[in-house]
Amino acid sequence: MGNRHKFTGKKITEDLLTDNRYLLLVLMDAERAWSYAMQLKQEANTEPRKRFHLLSRLRKAVKHAEELERLCESNRVDAKTKLEAQAYTAYLSGMLRFEHQEWKAAIEAFNKCKTIYEKLASAFTEEQAVLYNQRVEEISPNIRYCAYNIGDQSAINELMQMRLRSGGTEGLLAEKLEALITQTRAKQAATMSEVEWRGRTVPVKIDKVRIFLLGLADNEAAIAQAESEETKERLFESMLSECRDAIQAVREELKPDQKQRDYTLEGESGKVSNLQYLHSYLTYIKLSTAVRRNENMAKGLQKALQQQPEDDSKRSPRPQDLIRLYDIILQNLVELLQLPGLEEDRAFQKEIGLKTLVFKAYRCFFIAQSYVLVKKWSEALVLYDRVLKYANEVNSDARAFRNSLKDLPDVQELITQVRSEKCSLQAAAILDASDSHQTETSSQVKDNKPLVERFETFCLDPSLVTKQANLVHFPPGFQPIPCKPLFFDLALNHVAFPPLEDKLEQKTKSGLTGYIKGIFGFRS
Repeated sequence: MGNRHKFTGKKITEDLLTDNRYLLLVLMDAERAWSYAMQLKQEANTEPRKRFHLLSRLRKAVKHAEELERLCESNRVDAKTKLEAQAYTAYLSGMLRFEHQEWKAAIEAFNKCKTIYEKLASAFTEEQAVLYNQRVEEISPNIRYCAYNIGDQSAINELMQMRLRSGGTEGLLAEKLEALITQTRAKQAATMSEVEWRGRTVPVKIDKVRIFLLGLADNEAAIAQAESEETKERLFESMLSECRDAIQAVREELKPDQKQRDYTLEGESGKVSNLQYLHSYLTYIKLSTAVRRNENMAKGLQKALQQQPEDDSKRSPRPQDLIRLYDIILQNLVELLQLPGLEEDRAFQKEIGLKTLVFKAYRCFFIAQSYVLVKKWSEALVLYDRVLKYANEVNSDARAFRNSLKDLPDVQELITQVRSEKCSLQAAAILDASDSHQTETSSQVKDNKPLVERFETFCLDPSLVTKQANLVHFPPGFQPIPCKPLFFDLALNHVAFPPLEDKLEQKTKSGLTGYIKGIFGFRS
C-alpha cells in the first residue's frame, strides 16, 4: 500500500485471489461504511443534516458490496460464497432504496435476498440453516413494510403481529414501523367520537387519547398471546407509557378551566365533568394494567420460588420479593377506590373490595412463608388462619362478580395449599420441639446466671469461649449501703433567752432631753 511517506492503494483483482483474506478486505470496507451509516442513523434523530451523510455511506457500502460480488464471480470462488455475496449485495441495495423510499426497487432487492437465503437454508445442514432462516426473518418485516407503501393494506396487520410477537423490530425499520402504526391508528381515530365506560358515554376529542383507546384492544390481545415473559413485560411497559401520555394530554386540557378542575358540572351537583370522567377512565386503565403486570411478575417469582436454582451464583427469589409486589398491587387498588366519579358506584366499590381481599390473602400467605423460613411457627400459623379468613370472605361474596374476578388468582387453590401448609407447619413445629428437647441434656442445661455464681454446678456452655462470655454481672448491680447521718438542731425550741425589758425601758425614757444632751456632748 505504498511506503512510509505516501499511501498508494492497490486494487484487488481476480489475480490476487490466491488467499481468501483478500475478499475479507473488501467485505470489511463494506461493513465499515454500513456500521458508520447505522451510527449516523441514530445521530440523525437530533441532527437531521446527518441524513445526507447517512445516504452517502450507504451508497459507499453498496459500491463495496458490488465489488465483492464481482470478485466472487471468479472460478476460484465456490458456489456457496457466490450466492452469499449476491444476497449481501441485494440486502445493502435494498436498504439504500428503502431509505430513498423507492419501495418497488427495495422490495425487489429484498425478495432476491430472501430467495437466496431460503435456497441456501434448504441446501445445507440444520445447524447452518438456522443462520439463513434468521436472516430471512430479519428481512421479512422490510418486505411487508414496502408492500404496504406500494398499496397492500393487508401488510399492516402482519407487521403489527410481527412487532408484538417478536418484541419489536430493529435497525432502520423500527422507527418507521412505529410511525406507520401510529399513522394508521390516527386515521381510524378520525371516526371515533366517544367511549362508554360503566354505563356513561363520554365524548373523546383529544387525538392522542383516541389513538391510545383504539390500540388498547390490540395491546391487550398481544399481551395475552405473548410467548415469553420478556415480551409480556415489554408490552406492559409500552402500554403504560402510552397511557401516561394520554393522561397527560387530558390533564393539559383540564388546567385552563377552573370549573372543570373542581370536578362538578353546573346544575348537576356530585357529577364530574366529561373530561374528568375520561381522566378517571384512563387512570383506571393505567392502574389496572399495573396490577396485571405486577401479578404477572408475581406468578413468575412463584414458579422460580418452587424450583431449585440451577446456578448457585445467582440470587434465588425469596418470599419477601413477592410481599413487595403485593404491597404495590394493594396500593394501586386503594388508588382505584379514590377515582373521581365512582364514589356512588357501589358495584365498582364492591368489586375492588373483593380484589383487595384476594391480594391481601396472597400477601399474608407469603408473609407466613417468610416466618416459616425462620422457624417462627406460631406467627406463621396465625397468618395462615388470616389467609383462610380472607379467602372465605371472597368465596361468600364473589358469586355476583365471577366475570370480573376470573382473571385473578384462584382462591380455592390457595385454601387447599394453606391447609396442607398448616399440616406441614404443625409437624415441623413438633419435630423441632422434640429435637431441641433431646439435645438439651442435664449436662447442657444452664440458666442465665454468670459463671461467678455457678462454680459449684457443671454444665457445658460453649459461649464461654466466645467474645460474649457471661462471666460476671457488668456493670455490677446497685446494693443498699448506710447513708451519712444528718444532724438537725432541735435544741433551739428548748432554750430560754434572758429578758430584755430593762433595755426597752431605758430606750423609752430617753426623749427630748436626751436628744439635746446628745447634741452638746453631755452623756451620762
